[in-house]
Amino acid sequence: MLMWDETLFRDPDVFEIDYIPEQFNHRESQMRELAFMVRPGMKGGRPLNTILKGLPGTGKTTTVRKIFSDIEDTTSKMIPVYVNCQIDNTKFAVLSQVYKKITGHNPSAAGNSFKRVFESVAQLISEDEKVIIVALDDANYLVYENELNKLLYILLRSHETYPKTRIGVITIISDMDVDLTTVIDARVSSVFCPTDIYFPPYQEEEVRSILSERVLQGLYPGVLSDALLDIVIGHTLASGDLRVGIDLLKRATLNAEREAERCITGKNISEAYQISKYLHLQFCLKSLKKEEADILRLIATLSETDEQLTMGSLFEALHAKNPIGYTRFYEIIKKLDAIRLVNLAFKEGRGRTRLINLRYEPDKVLSYLK
Repeated sequence: MLMWDETLFRDPDVFEIDYIPEQFNHRESQMRELAFMVRPGMKGGRPLNTILKGLPGTGKTTTVRKIFSDIEDTTSKMIPVYVNCQIDNTKFAVLSQVYKKITGHNPSAAGNSFKRVFESVAQLISEDEKVIIVALDDANYLVYENELNKLLYILLRSHETYPKTRIGVITIISDMDVDLTTVIDARVSSVFCPTDIYFPPYQEEEVRSILSERVLQGLYPGVLSDALLDIVIGHTLASGDLRVGIDLLKRATLNAEREAERCITGKNISEAYQISKYLHLQFCLKSLKKEEADILRLIATLSETDEQLTMGSLFEALHAKNPIGYTRFYEIIKKLDAIRLVNLAFKEGRGRTRLINLRYEPDKVLSYLK
């Protein structure tokens, strides 16, 4: 039996979602290409703009964080700014993160407009001759909110108003249906001119290598058998998201410790997977605004009794509780579809009736929304 003061973790930080491994394998080519794109900023020039595209859990964020860490260790001339656009998905929120990175504090909320905050940022980097590289993680959320063009226009054309400003942008896209070539308008594309860097899904041997390395670093020898690691790898490949496997390892180990086991059992993994498989759902729900969450809650409630929920019936049910314009309603439904919380499909027959299907069990959605 495991004693109360003993643990199965050699290093629990290894299983945190934001952990950056010292040796980041299987993304060497993407790392080299991104390093080449930001290199001009190390010498005081303007970094080249890039688009990192790939499914969730394919190493895009870790690649950027690794590069940014190297920049901060190497030079003070270039300031890397990482922005999570699931949380900060307006141009003011993004610029506030840039301002905070430069000054160490948020801009004053009282009477500060976007223009005023940007003027402060431009003045600071001009006076100190700093270069800014901004990573917009999950920039597809800026697309959903119709904010991306406005933000890129201000950032990338800043030198026209403030000649000494040099700003580069890394856009990270996790929604494979988002095509920035059709989203970016002409006035932005002329200064954006990005290079695409693709992050393919990890193959089975790559997943095995990464998870095996995490187990080796994070757990004591003998805690997880090879047979059970194979099960974790299988769940990870089925989900298509490496984060599911990492979270599964963490939860299974905690389950084993709770039961005072000296090694992880199949039961520990099975119980942990019942939570880890909803990791994508949890991430997405955190990004929803109240209005969007309310509509998803209504979809889940109606889906418990109606397997053929249509756009029309949903709009009627919503309008009875909360009068909302159909254009805004349709935008929210498209966003929920884009982030893979619902699936839109046309009903066969006369007309073009659209069905709305939840991608998760209604009770799970309602539970996590609480």
